[in-house]
Amino acid sequence: MSASTLPWWRRWLGSTEPRPAPPEQMIYAVGDIHGRLDLLERLSQRIIDHAAGTPAEIIFLGDYIDRGQDSAGVVSFLLSDPFPDTFTCTYLKGNHEATLLDFLSNPQVGPSWAQFGGGETLISYGVRAPLGRLDEAGWVKTSADLAAQLPTGHLSFYQQLALSAERGCYFFAHAGVDPETPLDQQDEASLLWVRDAFLNDSRTLPRIIVHGHTPAPGPFADQRRIGLDTGAYQTGVLTAACLMAGRVSFLST
Repeated sequence: MSASTLPWWRRWLGSTEPRPAPPEQMIYAVGDIHGRLDLLERLSQRIIDHAAGTPAEIIFLGDYIDRGQDSAGVVSFLLSDPFPDTFTCTYLKGNHEATLLDFLSNPQVGPSWAQFGGGETLISYGVRAPLGRLDEAGWVKTSADLAAQLPTGHLSFYQQLALSAERGCYFFAHAGVDPETPLDQQDEASLLWVRDAFLNDSRTLPRIIVHGHTPAPGPFADQRRIGLDTGAYQTGVLTAACLMAGRVSFLST
């Protein structure tokens, strides 16, 4: 088979090696929400209207919390089963959810978490951080207060988040992947935190990586990745990709 007659998904990835076809089911992937319940509600309705009754899966790419003002509200909304029965939902873990879980078992994480948005999450659960960054006893109390205030369903939500998902020619992860490592051997640190090693690499990957984590002025798509973090907490723009029949389109608030 010549390169010109290869299926589009193999030509697009620049390789003659066999690769999975696009999934048959419509998939929506949602970028970083960061406590913006208002944007999530609007984008959810846009997705429902766009699907128009077609069965679909929504894959959330993580970072539901921090920075925005209603992290607790975002999780409550997602747990309320807001989508029609024609939808299934898959929830991935972001580095911010991982840090919240770390803080519950290790209060020393508190000062660094507060620097990148944890304070807003604490307030959304009715908990306040200590005034001093170096107040060790204060952070221990804050961690215990958060554990006491977290609804059981919210804690289960954070604990059960998946690290990645594969659907046909797509691989979904919060931050991206380590291009030096096979996809089935990626570690949690890479899936949740990677940036330059993934973004600045140009080699062909076995799947198209669909990710958030690194804010950009708009969604991005090329032969190796689809980036969906449009900085919702600052820009007021929350973005989703619709993946259907090998085509990519975008929906934004």
